[in-house]
Amino acid sequence: MTTDASDAVEIRNALLRLRRGTGLPIAFGGLMEAGQQMRISELSGTATHALRSLAVTSGTGLGGKTVALSRPCVVTDYSASRQISHEYDAPVAAEGLRSVLAVPVVVRHRVRGVLYGALRTALPLGGRMLDVAVEAARDLERALVVRDEARTLAAEAGAGDGTGPGWEQVREAHTALRALAPRIADPELRAELLGACALLTAESAGSPRVRLAPREVDVLACVAAGATNAVAAERLGVTPETIKGYLRSAMRKLRARTRGEAVVAARRAGWLP
Repeated sequence: MTTDASDAVEIRNALLRLRRGTGLPIAFGGLMEAGQQMRISELSGTATHALRSLAVTSGTGLGGKTVALSRPCVVTDYSASRQISHEYDAPVAAEGLRSVLAVPVVVRHRVRGVLYGALRTALPLGGRMLDVAVEAARDLERALVVRDEARTLAAEAGAGDGTGPGWEQVREAHTALRALAPRIADPELRAELLGACALLTAESAGSPRVRLAPREVDVLACVAAGATNAVAAERLGVTPETIKGYLRSAMRKLRARTRGEAVVAARRAGWLP
């Protein structure tokens, strides 16, 4: 399993949350590949590229111990620690790391990756700092679950042609997610949710040629699910007149004469599943 672009974004967001919440200046991490190997793919706050693309085998080093035990592990002085093996001392020393914590990212009882936080001084890491790091891993776990489910729905929908028996579920999920996103105050969480929406459409494979505003897509998703203007207005928290305005704008951009034509054109353009 390789880390795709959307997963990389989620890892970077988790690393930023870990750094902000713990105050640790350095964070890095990655997801499991085939077999028992985890590859460090994302770095935050590092001074070198010594750790980039480092493959960590289960049971080896601090991260490998975390993978094997499926629980957080901490060392106060990495190179001197007797609690871990030392296969990765050279890249760790090249980055100048001393105190390091590692927390597993566990999805459906399986370790999917590891997040690390580190200092260049030998100081104890634990207590609230470890709790915050674990919470950052939990956030990443939830994001990966949403993406896994989106990918599964898309795969079951019938080769992406919009005709398979699972596509009705895909479209219902897309509509529900689009309606939920505007009600989320946290901009990072809202962006993650909209990213999951994109996985259900051709939008995730590239930029559509027709540019629609987010609210226009929201309205078209409701229309595609059979909602009237009144129902769409209730779902999106706006007035029916506002719905009509967004719909007229979308129809103009899509060169559609009817609501149905607008939905078909939006699907062809990659905005709807």
